[in-house]
Amino acid sequence: MIQLDEKIHFYLLAILPIMVLVFLLLQLWKVKVQKQFADKKLLRRLAPNRSILKSSLKMIFLLAGLFFLIIGLVNPKIGTKLETVKREGVDIVFAVDVSKSMLAEDIAPNRLEKSKRLVSEIINQLASDRIGIIAYAGQAYPQLPITTDYGAAKMFLQGMNTNMLSSQGTAINAAIDLASTYYDDAEQTNRVLFVISDGEDHSEGSTLKAVENAVENGIRVFTIGVGKTKGAPIPIKRSGVVESLKKDAEGEVVITKLNESVLAEIAYEGNGEYIDGTNTDDAVDFIKEELNKMDKKEFEAKQFAEYKDQFQWFLGIGLLFLFLDVFILDRKTQWLKKLNLFNEEYHG
Repeated sequence: MIQLDEKIHFYLLAILPIMVLVFLLLQLWKVKVQKQFADKKLLRRLAPNRSILKSSLKMIFLLAGLFFLIIGLVNPKIGTKLETVKREGVDIVFAVDVSKSMLAEDIAPNRLEKSKRLVSEIINQLASDRIGIIAYAGQAYPQLPITTDYGAAKMFLQGMNTNMLSSQGTAINAAIDLASTYYDDAEQTNRVLFVISDGEDHSEGSTLKAVENAVENGIRVFTIGVGKTKGAPIPIKRSGVVESLKKDAEGEVVITKLNESVLAEIAYEGNGEYIDGTNTDDAVDFIKEELNKMDKKEFEAKQFAEYKDQFQWFLGIGLLFLFLDVFILDRKTQWLKKLNLFNEEYHG
């Protein structure tokens, strides 16, 4: 388990591409000035030991040195001691819709990104509950099994996109059926499933049957609606630029709408609640209240109790690269000329 002490120092990494840009512009300026001063043959005679490749190598060492120094400032720590702790909580599974309709931008920045933000904010409010994540479209895919590792959950959450499942459509029943297999503690009486979706469902009557089975397994099904009822087109983008809008077989632009009635029915049959996801704060506050009302089950979990600093390794490597940068000269060295490590032509 890795822990990062000072994540704010990651912003310093923005200096590196700026340095590369300045270096390239400086090299171009040098070439331009040198052409104005003399031709290549005369320059070789005036500066026979000038090495372009060694200048680039020095820059690489400088960038590497700064990179490792910045990572050292972040201070990565490695967990060295595991201990078993007793925690109380409920088991929560998030089923996130990753079908193409979730790319609609009727809610900023789009439905999928809004869904991910909602789940992330809910996780931030949890203390000791166990969580799992499912991605679904035309089929359901286990993204993260039940765990207490909230950091891993957020990492997997951010990696979710509409291209991760080849089978398109929206099969909410598949997500609910898969979620029913997630709860691995037979003694846990409070099991919660949050279905985050725009409500488009192509599984017809199978969804309510899946909800019925989930309730029989002690699962409460909540739904969170993401989108607008008036609907929006589905943009098709390349490199962040909209190229066209998704069309149906007749060539008409597809308008995808939030289907609140479907989500409300699922929540009603699942002994849960339908939650409007438009306002993140309101939705998270409501969910927090609902979870606080539930009885918490005590369970054991392993967590790292001690972490060991690793910054010294990164600082050491960084200083080594800076040392090499200082002692490597821009000009050719006599003994390296014979080895010709940089494949440079020597003109005496």
